[in-house]
Amino acid sequence: MPRYADRMLADGERPVLRTRQHWIAPIVEGRTAWAILLASLVLIVLNTNLPDNLARTVIGYFAVILLVLALAWLVFVFGNWYAEDYMVTNRRVLKVEGILRKRSADSSLEKINDAVLEQSVLGRIMGYGDLEILTAAETSVDHYTYLAGAQQFKRTMLDEKHRLEQEVYDFPGPPLRAAAAPPPAPAPPADAAPAAKAMSSDEITRALGNLADLRDRGAISAEDYEAKKSDLLGRL
Repeated sequence: MPRYADRMLADGERPVLRTRQHWIAPIVEGRTAWAILLASLVLIVLNTNLPDNLARTVIGYFAVILLVLALAWLVFVFGNWYAEDYMVTNRRVLKVEGILRKRSADSSLEKINDAVLEQSVLGRIMGYGDLEILTAAETSVDHYTYLAGAQQFKRTMLDEKHRLEQEVYDFPGPPLRAAAAPPPAPAPPADAAPAAKAMSSDEITRALGNLADLRDRGAISAEDYEAKKSDLLGRL
């Protein structure tokens, strides 16, 4: 049976990497439930040494209620963790959360301008971190905490962004903002310019599909779409 996130993929979209929060996340987020569980176990142990009277009965019931409450809480926390699905596709970054009530959020790769990764010493040792995704306006569009395999997730996201830029725009540069570069060399004479690389019909069709998707999302104008479309069709 397809997972919830798989049913949200568009035509031509494929998952490249999927993960969730590191297993330490439910331990940290459920710290109150762990404290209640420990307190209930302590009460149960201490209650066995009390004389058999009303106080012992009341404390015993109270300890059992705390134990059941803590276990139910922990089941909920671990259930939410298991239901998470963080995915990098060839078009976007997708986050799905929730057990019965699902919440999904996505960030288009072409609109991602930067990604800030923070890892503590323990996070570097255990392989998790906090990743913040920024747009060109330096606005945070999503934040991943305790992300498992954080470095690989960021690297895959940037690689797919770069691949999308190359496929649609023939853009050879790095996927994110680079440091200040020296001025570009003067363009060669028109007669020395290399001819456009020929492309197969399948490559043209795929590139046009991605180009239309960018136009529909508002990332490029209709004029840019028509100009690039004519260029691509000229490579057949």
